[in-house]
Amino acid sequence: MNLSPIGYVKSPVAEGVDQNWGNIISEIHLDKELRPGLKGLEAFSHVIIVFFMHKGNMNLETHLVRRPQERQDMPELGIFAQRAKHRPNPIGITTVPIVSIQEGILTVKGLDAINNTPILDIKPYFPIFDKVNGTTPEWVEELMSGYF
Repeated sequence: MNLSPIGYVKSPVAEGVDQNWGNIISEIHLDKELRPGLKGLEAFSHVIIVFFMHKGNMNLETHLVRRPQERQDMPELGIFAQRAKHRPNPIGITTVPIVSIQEGILTVKGLDAINNTPILDIKPYFPIFDKVNGTTPEWVEELMSGYF
């Protein structure tokens, strides 16, 4: 397997946090030769950003089964039942609204990726493929209150 970043995040957030990502404005600076690949993306309202969580550090003893955000009011869950940054393969995905696209820079709002995060892919959000309602346990709403 061989993956290479297509660009990098420029964000005011330098270290991962568990809250308040909703108003963060981030820029995705694409590699120069890939910038023409943004053509047509301006017609979409949202994109799915696939990124490599380069500061993630999986420790089987502490991260395989844990409480989300280390909160005592959350159930103990396996890593595959949550979206924590410390994963066997530290790949993140987030759907975000597009703010602007200019000169090879995609500006988005609410991307929960820190400054200099490598971007692996950008996909347009297609509701017919990507939207599913009523699929999460009740505790998820409480956990995500204040995240975005």
